[in-house]
Amino acid sequence: MMTHNDILAQFPRAQLMSGPTPLERLNRMSDELGIDLWLKRDDLTGLGFGGNKTRQLEFYFGDALQQGADTVLITGAVQSNYVRSAAAAAARLGMQSVLQLEERVPDMGPDYYTSGNVLLARILGAEHMSYPLGEDEAGADAALHARADELKAQGRKPYVIHLGLHHPPLGALGYVAAGLELCQQMRDFDAVVVPSGSGATHGGLLTGVALADVSAPIFGVCVRRNSEQQQARMETVLQKLAVLLGIEAAPLQDRIDVTDNALPPGYGKLSTKTQNALEKMARTEGIFLDPVYTAKTFAGLLHLGETGEIQQGQKVVMLHTGGLPALFGYQSELLGGLQ
Repeated sequence: MMTHNDILAQFPRAQLMSGPTPLERLNRMSDELGIDLWLKRDDLTGLGFGGNKTRQLEFYFGDALQQGADTVLITGAVQSNYVRSAAAAAARLGMQSVLQLEERVPDMGPDYYTSGNVLLARILGAEHMSYPLGEDEAGADAALHARADELKAQGRKPYVIHLGLHHPPLGALGYVAAGLELCQQMRDFDAVVVPSGSGATHGGLLTGVALADVSAPIFGVCVRRNSEQQQARMETVLQKLAVLLGIEAAPLQDRIDVTDNALPPGYGKLSTKTQNALEKMARTEGIFLDPVYTAKTFAGLLHLGETGEIQQGQKVVMLHTGGLPALFGYQSELLGGLQ
């Protein structure tokens, strides 16, 4: 009988993780909120400032290496953790990286374009290109393929990591593995709270937990789209992921649960709620959250507690996806709102 690890072993995988990430109890925050709160520390994945994207990139780079690629192309927002992690992975594996930065967050100050992940990617030696739109996944992918064609003409062997939903979600396999890892560390949790953006982290984790026969809800906190749009995206991601794994999609899709309470005023934009959540975690536990994903995730967790969807006394795991370099890209916005 094929095990869950056997299912994942069908896919080529580059070794980028330093090992399982810690699962830590937040003692003071647990006392303050009246829940048993744990943090899955995927900010500590080890490579190039860490973060959740390392897990996803293991499968993309595994596929790229199997195809003989020497250059990886990828798209993200200007302060994208994904593209910074891709540049670090490429450096470790002796490959080149091309990072296409979308104008996804309007009206940002100069630090946003020079500090944080932008600075780190430049230190890593990545090539940069720009894309003027922030909500055009097909166009962004087409622009990468145009650059890939130029590289082929130069004798290079490029590999494109796509942004759009029309391609197999190989990156989500990293969070199928993470869901299984979490359930090996702890099986008796009552809920997990994760950021829900591209859907790869949320969908992969939901699938991994389901494969481990754990029925706790996986709450996705919307960081880019409203709940209706994110629900539809998650249905697509889970369908495509199920096809990859050779399993049924419907039971996974029935477990989608997303909230957009912490989303306003939009992707990559701070609100008082988001900043308060960021400060609360730092000043209660000495742990930093990032302004784009994890601060919104924690704000969403607090909202779920207020509405009773997370109940007093429950054991709750929050996924810390990293992204800490973005703090420096947001320094003007953060300093202006500090309590």
